[in-house]
Amino acid sequence: MPMGPMSIILIAIVALLIFGPKKLPELGKAFGSSLREFKNATKGLADDEDDKKREKDQV
Repeated sequence: MPMGPMSIILIAIVALLIFGPKKLPELGKAFGSSLREFKNATKGLADDEDDKKREKDQV
């Protein structure tokens, strides 16, 4: 089920009501840094898997 623009606006309004305008930038920053760390960790796992494949192919 795709999310349309109205769904995103509704989610933003609910988040604003729950957390308030002062807390939202902090939550966004925390979410962004968590997402960046997760991306780096999964990239590291994929790189390790590629290294193992190359070693196995060379043998």
